[in-house]
Amino acid sequence: MAQFSRLEVAQAMKDTGMIPLFFHNDIELSKKVLKACYDGGARLMEFTSRGDFAHEVFGELTKYAIAELPGMIMGVGSVTDAGAASLYMQLGANFIVTPVLREDIAIVCNRRKVLWSPGCGTLTEITRAEELGCEIVKLFPGDIYGPQFVKGVKGPQPWTNLMPTGGVSPTKENLKAWFDAGVTCVGMGSKLISKDILANKDFKGLENKVKEALEIVKSVRN
Repeated sequence: MAQFSRLEVAQAMKDTGMIPLFFHNDIELSKKVLKACYDGGARLMEFTSRGDFAHEVFGELTKYAIAELPGMIMGVGSVTDAGAASLYMQLGANFIVTPVLREDIAIVCNRRKVLWSPGCGTLTEITRAEELGCEIVKLFPGDIYGPQFVKGVKGPQPWTNLMPTGGVSPTKENLKAWFDAGVTCVGMGSKLISKDILANKDFKGLENKVKEALEIVKSVRN
């Protein structure tokens, strides 16, 4: 069961401005990645459901976060149907992120008051997601649409909260462009938690990278 309400999750997304996301099938390595992100200041983690037995890894990570990382909000990404969303909520997911807009996922998440963030690529999809109760809409793939698309959406719909994923990197130039356009937060995967970091098990380097990215987010918002 979720440890945080959807309003608490939405507020944490707005406050921190960044959600690291990654997948690995090694539980112990995943714990170290999670700890490095936490020590770097991240308070949300999107574990992407992209491999066999991903739910087993997520279950162990969530138990670890509850026991060792107070305030860490665990969520799941790449969820493609209501059944998978329900499974992950049983394992403690505090938010569900999807690559597409699916009403069946909206229904099961809303029933349990769990935040869900669907991947949308048109103003019509974004509006439908909001009609279904979405607090923060995932803009995906972000590199296809870019900050200019965000500006276009925020013109007629200034109340819309957008979170681009894909095409986001931990540089001042990139993050400033997104936040100047009006995003609420960003999701960052391989540009933050790179293959080299995982291969070299450079967890201190990851901690520093997360810290630097969060400092940039704070500075470009100001």
